[in-house]
Order: sequence, then structure tokens, then C-alpha cells
Amino acid sequence: MNAPTQIVPPYRHTPLFPLGKDNTTYRKISSEGARVEKVMGKDVLVVTREAMRLLSEAAFMDINHLLRPGHLESLKRIVEDPEASDNDKFVAFDFLKNANIAAGGVLPMCQDTGTAIIMGKKGRLVFTEGEDEGALAEGARDAYLKRNLRYSQLAPVSMFEEKNTANNMPAQVEIYAEGDDAYKFLFIAKGGGSANKAFLFQATPSILTHDRMVAFLKEKVLTLGTAACPPYHLAIVIGGTSAELTMKTVKLASTKYLDSLPTQGSEDGHAFRDLAMEQEVLKMTQSLGVGAQFGGKYFCHDVRVIRLPRHGASLPIGLGVSCSADRQALGKITKDGVFLEELEHNPAKYL
Repeated sequence: MNAPTQIVPPYRHTPLFPLGKDNTTYRKISSEGARVEKVMGKDVLVVTREAMRLLSEAAFMDINHLLRPGHLESLKRIVEDPEASDNDKFVAFDFLKNANIAAGGVLPMCQDTGTAIIMGKKGRLVFTEGEDEGALAEGARDAYLKRNLRYSQLAPVSMFEEKNTANNMPAQVEIYAEGDDAYKFLFIAKGGGSANKAFLFQATPSILTHDRMVAFLKEKVLTLGTAACPPYHLAIVIGGTSAELTMKTVKLASTKYLDSLPTQGSEDGHAFRDLAMEQEVLKMTQSLGVGAQFGGKYFCHDVRVIRLPRHGASLPIGLGVSCSADRQALGKITKDGVFLEELEHNPAKYL
């Protein structure tokens, strides 16, 4: 037991995930639905239900047809890499051709158009009409109804009887209170294949040495296999104050949402990225010989390794991927309007 503290120091809060500046390029999709009003002497951003619905609809239309430039650039590098196997190059080139077809806005990039997942962070000076979750879910539903997107959600009618909901609902919507005068979002279309490659391992602190950790990760990474369409964006999380936080961090890391975390830890106990471990694990994946599905170098595009604080008796380790249908986009509603991350509309330039 710890002896009681004689003098309680002032509390200094450190966010668990201290993210840096957002350098995302956005496109404006509407000037309507957001206005500023004075409330108790402060400027308050008033957001309409339609603004949230519109943003969500646009997001799920975009991410089922368009990819981030960084993902496409990574595919191009595989095609041009003299060390890549013929199989690697074939798969990468095929994905580039597929991206060009999907960018036409008719057929999605993958037949599994995913579960609609939405994370919102609502600033303290943002006011809405209520039922934000419903507005965001409605926008996602509208995208699935209006485009050629598969309905994948099954409603449990009883313990063993299920029925397709015929609109891809329900969506998974989580809203947090964070920030000041903006409403920020992450939209994800998560397919079943990559979702099935999310694993939690309740390890012991004894493997917290370099060699044991690398050996452990090599063994577990191999179990991912190729069923979820590599090359993967691999996410590894070591530690966590709970099992659910570990796995939530895996998902966010796989979408690049946590890329601006600090790259060193501190006694404050915040999350950080271990860049050296990321490169070591990436090289390890390249040496496995699995490659992009049929043997070769490119089992993974890249790796993210996040270190979290933990309870002294626990060491949760999470592992997960974003597959070749790398579908996510950031969004935000500010006093200047409604904005969505600018994805690549012209993937032909990467061929």
C-alpha cells in the first residue's frame, strides 16, 4: 500500500491522447447549417440536424469510392519497387485499376461496403437540436440507399434468427465532448474481413523486453493471414487502461487518426507512437515472405505502434488492420461551414 500523501499537489491534467495539429486537406461541401450566436457573452456555434446528416451522407459516398492519396502513392511505390515480387506488383497494379473504376462513383471499391462507424468530438461551444446520433446515422443510411452499396447488417430477431435490415443500419455512432468551437468527425466503413482481423492478447509484463516483444509480435502478425486483402495498414497497441481502450486505439491507429501523437513517452502517462518499433516491425513483415496475398515483400503498407499506460498487473496487446479497401475520412463543422476530407478523385495519375 502507498502511504497517504501529506500534501496534495494541484492537479495538472494530461490528455491520454495529446494529438498535434490537424494538417488534413478539406473540401467545403456546404456553407449552410452552421451559424454563430451569442450565448452568455460567448460565441456559440449552432449546428443544424441537416448539416450533420449531409456531412455523413457525403462521407460514406466518398469513402466507398475514393481513397486517400497516401494509400494510392503506397500502391504506386510497390509497382515501382525492384525488390517487390511479381505477385506484389500484380496485386498492387490491380488495386490501382480497381481504384480508377471505383472513382467513377458507380461501383464501390469493394463488394463488402462495411459497417458505418462514426466518431464525433463535440466542442463545448457547439449547440445542436439534439439526436445527433440519429442525424449522423440517417446520413449514412441515405448514402447506402442512394448508391450501389451492399447492406451487410443483420438484426437479431431472436437468439438464432436474423434478418437483413435492408439499409445497412444500425450505424455505430460515438460522440465525445472535446474541444471548443468545432464539431469534428471520423467516418469509417469497416468491412467484415478486416474487422475479423482484430485481436486482443492478454499478455504478461514479462514480455516487456525488446527481443521477447518482437518475437511475440512476429508470431501474432503471421496469424493475420491474407483473408482480409493485404497489403495491410497494420496497427499494434501495447498497453491500455482497459481491454476495450486497447482495441479502440487499434482501430483509430489503423485509420491514421493517431499519427500526430507524441513520439516519446513521459511520466504523465500519455499515449505515444514508437517510430523505431514501427520501422522494425515493418521490416519484419517484409521478411516473412507472405507478401501481397501470393508471396513477396509487401504484406503491409506501413505499421503503427502505439504505447499506452497500463495497470501493473496487466499487459493487453491489440493487433488489427485496415485492408486494401482503406475507407475513412475526417470531417468537421465550423463557423465557416461543413467540410469533408479531400480524397483522391483522379487515381489514374498513380498508374
